[in-house]
This record gives sequence, C-alpha cells and structure tokens, in this order.
Amino acid sequence: MSQEEFGRAIGTTARTISRWEAGDSVPTFTVTQMKAIDRLLRSKGKTIQDLPDDFGPPKGQLSEET
Repeated sequence: MSQEEFGRAIGTTARTISRWEAGDSVPTFTVTQMKAIDRLLRSKGKTIQDLPDDFGPPKGQLSEET
C-alpha cells in the first residue's frame, strides 16, 4: 500500500505519512482514523497489536553522509 493510498484510507495526506515514517513528526490519530486503521489491519489478517511501538528510522541510526 502506498503512502497516498494509506493516507486516503485514513483521511490524511501522503506527506503526513512520509513525515511519520521519516520520524519528522509523531503520529496522532482521531477515533475515526483509528477505526479506519483497524479495518485495514483486519482486512490483512492483522490487529493493532501487530503494529510497531515506534515509527520512523531506528533510534541511534546514523546517516552515511561524509
């Protein structure tokens, strides 16, 4: 599922999803969005418990830039 598809499914933008994945912002969800996420997860045979505790890159990961 693309960022755009996921964003559309929960009522936000692909840019917001991108910021969450990059660790630039912390996700906050409305009840309506949580219900949409629950429906998406169930359609894939998953539950909210299957989601990671943190979003974004692993903590302490250093960039390879020199």
